[in-house]
Amino acid sequence: MWLAAALLTLGQQPANNQLARVAIEPANAKIQIGDTLRLRAIGFDAAGNRIPVPTALWFQSGGTFEGTVDSTGLVTAGATGTIVATVVARPGTGGRPFTVATEVVVLPLPVARIDLEPAVTRMVVGQALNLRATPLAANEDQRGDRVVWSSDDPAVLSVTPTGRVTARRAGTASVIAAVGRVERATRITVSANPVRVLSVSPARTTARTGDVIRFVASATTATGRPVTELRPEWSITPGNASVDPDGAFVADLPGTYQVIASFAGRSAEAVVEITPRDATRAMKIVGRLPIGMMATEFWLHPDGKHGYLATAGLTGVGGDRLYAVDVSNPAAPRITDSVVVDARVVNDVMATEDGRYAVMTRENASNRKNGIVILSLEDPAHPKPIAEFTETVSGGVHSTYVYRGHVYLTDDATGSMRVIDIRDPYHPKQVARWETPPPAAGRQVHDIDVKDGLAYLSYWNDGLIVLDVGNGIKGGRPENPVFVTQFKYDLNALYRNVEAVGGPGFIRGTHTAWREGRYVYVADEVFPAKAHGQGVPGFGRAYGRMQVIDMSDLAKPRSVAWYESGDGGAHNIWVAGDSLFLGDYQGGLRVLDVSGELRGDLGRQGRLIGHVATGDKDGHIPNVPGAWGAIYRNGLIYVPDVNSGLWIVQIEPKRQLTP
Repeated sequence: MWLAAALLTLGQQPANNQLARVAIEPANAKIQIGDTLRLRAIGFDAAGNRIPVPTALWFQSGGTFEGTVDSTGLVTAGATGTIVATVVARPGTGGRPFTVATEVVVLPLPVARIDLEPAVTRMVVGQALNLRATPLAANEDQRGDRVVWSSDDPAVLSVTPTGRVTARRAGTASVIAAVGRVERATRITVSANPVRVLSVSPARTTARTGDVIRFVASATTATGRPVTELRPEWSITPGNASVDPDGAFVADLPGTYQVIASFAGRSAEAVVEITPRDATRAMKIVGRLPIGMMATEFWLHPDGKHGYLATAGLTGVGGDRLYAVDVSNPAAPRITDSVVVDARVVNDVMATEDGRYAVMTRENASNRKNGIVILSLEDPAHPKPIAEFTETVSGGVHSTYVYRGHVYLTDDATGSMRVIDIRDPYHPKQVARWETPPPAAGRQVHDIDVKDGLAYLSYWNDGLIVLDVGNGIKGGRPENPVFVTQFKYDLNALYRNVEAVGGPGFIRGTHTAWREGRYVYVADEVFPAKAHGQGVPGFGRAYGRMQVIDMSDLAKPRSVAWYESGDGGAHNIWVAGDSLFLGDYQGGLRVLDVSGELRGDLGRQGRLIGHVATGDKDGHIPNVPGAWGAIYRNGLIYVPDVNSGLWIVQIEPKRQLTP
């Protein structure tokens, strides 16, 4: 196990035979979010006696997003997960240093409330349903505590240890979900069962895999009067499909399915014939542009003839420039100019809507003045730096989004979002700052998307956060961002397989988001703590899921569908019409059919339109894809690949079979 425990000694006994072993106290500690812990390096001689450690330097290993470890061994917990703290202890009279590591597990805050679903106030005699209880901490972390269920009148409402409630007789009772002293009760009135006939519509229908069919259950009394407030339980047979509590059905595989509605002893069914989706199309590689550095973001100028390719350093070299690329002939893209800056990573670039200016980011500058550089695109083939902004973001900017005269950017140093006014591009100025509540340790906003005056912040440990920056729903403006909603999920539970592969302290978080229609597509960036396999130089193979978040009710965003390739790592997303373009790192480019309503596992439903393995024998890692993302316009897909430069791809027309 990588960095398995404290007391792991990698150094050798020094020649003077004084310092023979180093340990860390306390070992394998557990602390809560917001707490601090002082670690100490303890020295031992060959006889096992404690002796002072002359010099000890502490640092953080693996992922750095769950908290901090300072040079003195002070650990500050910011988010659930595992912080790996490492100390290098040097003997006072020479000899090889000792390197020792320990794991500090960060526990969630105590349960603050319990959410119950569905919201039920009325039942009828004989009806049964499952209540779902979700214990949550004050910071919206999901807790895994055991929920204890009870009823204050079991003769009216009985409840099992798993939350299944059955209405026994008419009356009113409360069902209570409890975790310790925290309780959530729901008051339910039970009345006589009026249902005599139950039916389901549509009774028979056809669809493709992945299509969502919304079934509706109807009931009438003995006299034929409709029954309102009907809440049936849904089931299906056979498997390879699912049906939600609201009657939304979706099948993964072709076949014939029965959809069954049950209510208080009555049942009714419908039949569905499912055919293959047949979304697959051929993909054609139109053009290529290899470069000597790692490629990061690519942005296409509004004229469609020019683009800008950002770079990152390869083994510490390069990553200091932005290439201007002529793509007017997509079969032969060519570099026309470059902008060289003091940086080791130019992670992002984006043009203004009118194409007159662009903003590029900087990280790891030698003079520690990073921030952003504003470019004039008066001649799109030859971008010229005209201004920079470093005043409040000298610690580095990872991502930006340019929207209506403002730059919404991520501040590496503080984990906050900054809003920079560039309506006078020669004199940029900060007009706002927004960040999540304390603790600041581990706080990190990774990416920003702005649509219709709403900013969608991918806030790593804090999930998806939506701010009003001009939409008006909460009175927000660029100068005064206002919180709208949040969708937070359990990253540790979702990626336990990655921790099993590479050990604790792995990298995982909400990486990027794209709003399109009623959905926000959210992708996680995930790397094992110990790099393995081939993928991104320095990180190895990536993992990660893309989730589809239904934003129809902004107050209650919910995950309804997902895509996880299994051989790639979801990174950047672009959606155009009914197609989603995903840079899947070592999984290459993937194009998904996202037409219609989305539910369930998009991969199993046959929604993959096409796939291009963007690896090259002359790449930085030969023959290994590293697709960063994709941009789509006018039938062409532009794919920057960290290992092999820029690819231009086209989806071929669907073949028409003739008899």
